[in-house]
Amino acid sequence: MRALTYHGAKDVRVESVPDPVIQEPDDVILRVTATAICGSDLHLYRGKIPATKHGDIFGHEFMGIVEEVGPAVTEVKKGDRVIIPFVIACGHCFFCEHDLTAACENTNPDRGAILNKKQIPPGAALFGYSHLYGGVPGGQAEYVRVPKGNVGPFKVPGSLPDEKVLFLTDILPTGWQAVVNAQVKKGSSVAIYGAGPVGLMAAACARLLGAEQIFMVDHHEYRLNYARETYGAIPVNFDRVDAAEFIIGNTAGQRGVDAVIDAIGFEAKGSMIETVLTNLKIEGSSGAALRQCIAAVRRGGVVSVPGVYAGPIHGFLFGDAFDKGLTFKMGQTHVHHFLPELLEHIENGDLNPEIIITHRMKLEDAAEGYRIFEQREQECRKVILTP
Repeated sequence: MRALTYHGAKDVRVESVPDPVIQEPDDVILRVTATAICGSDLHLYRGKIPATKHGDIFGHEFMGIVEEVGPAVTEVKKGDRVIIPFVIACGHCFFCEHDLTAACENTNPDRGAILNKKQIPPGAALFGYSHLYGGVPGGQAEYVRVPKGNVGPFKVPGSLPDEKVLFLTDILPTGWQAVVNAQVKKGSSVAIYGAGPVGLMAAACARLLGAEQIFMVDHHEYRLNYARETYGAIPVNFDRVDAAEFIIGNTAGQRGVDAVIDAIGFEAKGSMIETVLTNLKIEGSSGAALRQCIAAVRRGGVVSVPGVYAGPIHGFLFGDAFDKGLTFKMGQTHVHHFLPELLEHIENGDLNPEIIITHRMKLEDAAEGYRIFEQREQECRKVILTP
């Protein structure tokens, strides 16, 4: 089959690789009909995620048709149309039973060993996201093996086109969880740092839940303009103003927002010192976005972090967070828990996640899709690939 594979920083290629096969009794083989390039894929593309190996197949946002099932699969059958959550969950461990599927204990047992042999609880495996997260081949391919076939595949109505439901795999539930974690409700004020796909989904979800004031922080004008026109967000260009100061000055009582969402993560542009430390492998993450979030939120507010972080953080202002009495909620998305509710919102027309798509390309052109997305060319917001 054809698949996108990694060969070093900013070197990805579509090439022929062996077809996936059933390895466990509850495996499913999926024929991919649509897949996407995610903002978090750019961390892989830039060579920033540990334990990414040459030949790894990327892609954790994908859907398709069930082609083959293992003998223990009972929940789906050949021909079913499904989306696949990017988190691989067993469905029966302590965390899965508490709807915390991203913390599944059974699908990624080797993570602690990879992280310098520290005894770190494993957390779930992810599709196409390095050997730190299980080394499971991803879905930017013609076919993919889906482990835990009785837990992951989620059937979607044939009446809805792929583009309407594809983002149920990751960015829509990630944006939703970020907003739920931020305790956004009717009348809330919220600032979202990062107007990429997750940030835009968070804005859509915040508006649906009744947020009165949404600030969108970025430095790409086309993204800020889109957020203003589509979600009624107040654009804040951090190249022109201090974002936190602007936000505080434009909230009730100049106290700051009720909640902030860091949809940027560890590659936020930080200081020269942070850049040097990161290049020397001394520090894993810039703390620039989190410092801004701590500054912009009011006392007693919430900092919600869907953005990916890797390693220690430079300049994390814990004392300031303590003084302000802040709550932090973060982590990978517990996708499975949110799917029925989000599908209903799509069917009702409350959410239209597909409107952020700007580029539709063939899988064979995936390397160019990565380049365009990474360089923010052609006002790119989201790239969809079809095999």
